[in-house]
Amino acid sequence: MKTHQANRRHFLAGIGTAAGGMAACALADDRPIVVNPRATDGDDLHEPDWEKRLTITVGEKSGDLIGNSEKTLQAAVDYVKRFGRGTVKILPGIYRLRNAVFLPSGIRIVGSGEETVITKEASHRVELSDDSDWYDQEITLKNANAFQIGDGIALQAKNPSSGSNIVIKRTIVAKSGNRLKLNEGLRENLWLSGKPTCASLFPLFTSERTSDVLIENLLFDGNKENNENFNGNYGGCIFLQDCNRYSIRGVTTRNYNGDGISFQICHDVVVDNCHSHDNVDLGVHPGSGSQRPLIRNNRLERNNQGIFWCWGVKYGLAEGNRISGNRAYGISIGHCDTDNVMRNNVITDSGKVGILFRNDTRGNDFWANRNLLENNRILNSGDENGIAIDITGQTKDVRINNNEIVETRDPMKRVGIRIGQDSGKIHLAGNQIKGFTQAILDQRRG
Repeated sequence: MKTHQANRRHFLAGIGTAAGGMAACALADDRPIVVNPRATDGDDLHEPDWEKRLTITVGEKSGDLIGNSEKTLQAAVDYVKRFGRGTVKILPGIYRLRNAVFLPSGIRIVGSGEETVITKEASHRVELSDDSDWYDQEITLKNANAFQIGDGIALQAKNPSSGSNIVIKRTIVAKSGNRLKLNEGLRENLWLSGKPTCASLFPLFTSERTSDVLIENLLFDGNKENNENFNGNYGGCIFLQDCNRYSIRGVTTRNYNGDGISFQICHDVVVDNCHSHDNVDLGVHPGSGSQRPLIRNNRLERNNQGIFWCWGVKYGLAEGNRISGNRAYGISIGHCDTDNVMRNNVITDSGKVGILFRNDTRGNDFWANRNLLENNRILNSGDENGIAIDITGQTKDVRINNNEIVETRDPMKRVGIRIGQDSGKIHLAGNQIKGFTQAILDQRRG
């Protein structure tokens, strides 16, 4: 009984903390406190703490559902979705995907640690051989032999009018020769003048417009040696779009030709105690517009960048992370990323800069203002011209307090903190800066 109670509390804490906090604020009035709740139709705020919930197991050789493809995993997920909430337990094995697993709201999907490997089959790219209009639900390829019904694909082209990039993610649902029917209409013109292609690129786990999900104790391997790059605005080992209250815990994301974990316009996402390493692009990508992300106690190693705060990410916390050996930046923050806290992180051996405040000149006030850096340790950043903390553009009202900024190699031309000439007010206090040619380089006029 105690084990069931602990598991239930862990699950509910993982997917319900943010929702519960907001609900408490919303109900801060004189109405009676709910005690001993009953399951009432339509009431998703107050729910009894059930000892057991629906659990479906998936395994290569045993379990409620047996198989090692995305079809088996999706079947388990969809079965749980039918009943509203529950757990999919993925047993040890190697699961090879030809399409993403699409997650619904209210699900807990857990593995057996690094013994549960979710990986991707090799990608293929083929040119389209005929025009398709925006209202079409089919495409024609020069050769469709590499594609199967059920495959996840990315259609990529140039807009024939504007020259902008087009990316459309779809699933193949029917096939006749080189003609493929898709699960949804295109909603973009794929004309041969835009050089359209079809590639078997997709995230491993994904979701759109869902909430209250826990992903735990899984290993994702993107098989980057056999896959093309897929931009982190569309893919990754885990990719979320317009989702709320996701918790990703104890997960390894590695070897994706793109991002490890990416979430776009997603709020109250928790990435906790994960290991994102050896991805071609970003370790953790809190994407555009994401509010209140919590990135805590993770290891982010040998990616191009460790944490990339995208556009308009606000009120987030990155705490207790070990960010090591990333080829460009340990942490990058920029366009309208305001009111975030980065503390107690250890950032070592960044290829260019330990922490970069990016310059964005396209608007009136697009810089990473009102952020706090405190109690971080930043060690050995960049090449002979390396910089531990680089503040560029018109960044202002940033506090950098009580950080240990150290260079153990020869000083060369290395700088501890560089403040760009157009920067506004930058508050420095209590930092220990050692081993640089110049501890602080303030380029501001006057």
